[in-house]
Amino acid sequence: MLIHPWDAALDPVEWQTWLAGTDRFGTLVVNNLDPAEAPLVVPAHFTLAGDDLLLHLARPNPVWPHLEAAAQVRLAVVGDYAYVPSYWRAKAGGPDEDGVPTSYYTSVQFVCRPTVVDDPQGKVDILTAQFADIQPEGQHATVAVDAPPYGRMLSGIRGIRLTVLRVDAKFKYDDHNPVEHRERVINNLHERGHGLDAGAAAQQQRRLAAIGDWRTRKRS
Repeated sequence: MLIHPWDAALDPVEWQTWLAGTDRFGTLVVNNLDPAEAPLVVPAHFTLAGDDLLLHLARPNPVWPHLEAAAQVRLAVVGDYAYVPSYWRAKAGGPDEDGVPTSYYTSVQFVCRPTVVDDPQGKVDILTAQFADIQPEGQHATVAVDAPPYGRMLSGIRGIRLTVLRVDAKFKYDDHNPVEHRERVINNLHERGHGLDAGAAAQQQRRLAAIGDWRTRKRS
């Protein structure tokens, strides 16, 4: 993922805060054992637990032999995205049709070392952590090796523990453009109100408040 200086996270707290406000749903990307074949791409909820990501998948999932052979995998999360049309990005004084379109988005990508968890108690620990994270209101049965209903289901899943080696975080919201440009796009996003426009506008507004004029910030 290309990350320009103006797209980079201001600090780790920025991406951690953004991720905490999402549904922690990402895409696990694993190299294929056959280099002539495409990588395996698996969408899944995950839980961030210290330096690890936790998730589970069904045992029949075709990813397992590829995952067991992988030294590193990547889990990617994307959100608050919006298409920004060309006529929103025309240079001041120039014709609207000469503008260049772009995409706004936030993406956090984890490069990880994977470990497959097959022992029943290890899977219970992962499920318990995921319930606490994704379903904090509770209203579910206790997860235990020998207790229904989940105990008998454990054989149908395998757990995954991803040890995070590196985090690549990108906030792509035109932060290198003038303040007036960004303010105009924020207003356009609110006015259009399509899809995730509101989220993209909120991210751009937040970054604008934190960064201000990138050109001045760069010189300081």
